[in-house]
Amino acid sequence: MGRRTGWTSALRETVVRSAVGRVVAVAAAFCVASAGLPGTVARAAGAADVPAYAFDRDARGITAADGTADAVRLEPGTTYRSALVGRGKAYYRMELDDASNAYVSVTAVPRAGAALAGGDGVKVSVRNADGSSCSFDTVTVGASRDPHPVTAWGAREILAGKGLCQEAGTYFLVVERTETGTGTGQPWELELAPVSEPPSAGDAGATSVPEVWDSATPAPLVADPVDRPGGGGFSGATAVGQGVWRDEIVPGQTLYYKVPVDWGQQLYATVDLGSAGTDSGFVVPALDLTAYNPVRAEVAGASIGYGGTRKSASLPPLPPVRHVNRYAPTDPAQSLRFAGFHYLAVYLSAHVAERFGEGPYGVELRVRIGGTAQAGPGYEGRSVPDGVFETGARSGQGASAGGTADGRDGAGAGGAMAAVAVGGIGTGSALLVVLGVWTVTARRRASAQIRASAQNPTA
Repeated sequence: MGRRTGWTSALRETVVRSAVGRVVAVAAAFCVASAGLPGTVARAAGAADVPAYAFDRDARGITAADGTADAVRLEPGTTYRSALVGRGKAYYRMELDDASNAYVSVTAVPRAGAALAGGDGVKVSVRNADGSSCSFDTVTVGASRDPHPVTAWGAREILAGKGLCQEAGTYFLVVERTETGTGTGQPWELELAPVSEPPSAGDAGATSVPEVWDSATPAPLVADPVDRPGGGGFSGATAVGQGVWRDEIVPGQTLYYKVPVDWGQQLYATVDLGSAGTDSGFVVPALDLTAYNPVRAEVAGASIGYGGTRKSASLPPLPPVRHVNRYAPTDPAQSLRFAGFHYLAVYLSAHVAERFGEGPYGVELRVRIGGTAQAGPGYEGRSVPDGVFETGARSGQGASAGGTADGRDGAGAGGAMAAVAVGGIGTGSALLVVLGVWTVTARRRASAQIRASAQNPTA
């Protein structure tokens, strides 16, 4: 888990891969997922077999500007793919009103094999037209020094009693590298996801965060694990509900899941890493579990070492999701400000391969949802993208235990169901399905998604 700093008093501050490239990446992921049994090291994956971060395939490619004059405009609801080159700053423009809150997540992906220091990462800030800072957030690759995806966020919020950044006008998202001596200046690919939150009426005047909430750690969830392949990125995160979900992971890989958490509910999560079957030393840190809210802002995380025997990492107890949490002085409460699909990212350090082999390794994700869903704050308008702060639970359309409802990402749940269906058949057939999805017409892709949904198992 990367080290984070930032958020002042305001918040406590391109290239698209070819179809052939995407086929290779997805095919490799399925090969990894089908090898061996959970909890064991089945075969060597090889560095070339580590699945790369899966960018949103509908992302619009844009070029970052090195100053404000030529900054490309970001529109809420559109995902963008860009790059941060060298040690300079990347500028993007936003045109904002004086009522809605604006959030932009930035997922930075260092080049595979890059030599990094623990302080290497990205700083994301939002500035007004005068250059004053509205927010900033910094995230680094952390003690593992592995080149893996890291996500920071920026925001322009309309908050009672705040002076700066409250007016309508032009704002700038600024992304820059943080380097501590070993950075090479190689380009880092970026995925940008801007979101707009409408003003609320329900508790618009409330600024006091409740001090009492259930902070007890619940008993471990006991259930039979269900195979559920994790997604390769935020846009393709696998939708899951309460239950125990099983997959495999290779060192250097990140798996993404999304969980519907409604107003008033609490998220609990634990990840178990299976035994390697050999004692070859100890890796610290080895396994990271990180939770993100619906706008991909980090909520909390846990990190553990690994010595070849089964280990578990659990998120700390998290407060209920409440609109008023945005006035909390610190995280994680401050980030738990929205209902909607929350993300869980599981990362296995590349250094595990050096000690215990290249895997794959069995992982089990245990998810529990506490509390009762409550009514929301009463938004005066719709979010962009639509439905990002909803789960559908109170209307009977929320994700089942198997995860059938979609939240922010239109293709996310459908992609999860397709992965489940393909995971249930042989490797050779899976590759044929994947190749078909990427190479045949849109009609065939739609048909494949329908078949995948029909084959989806329930927990």
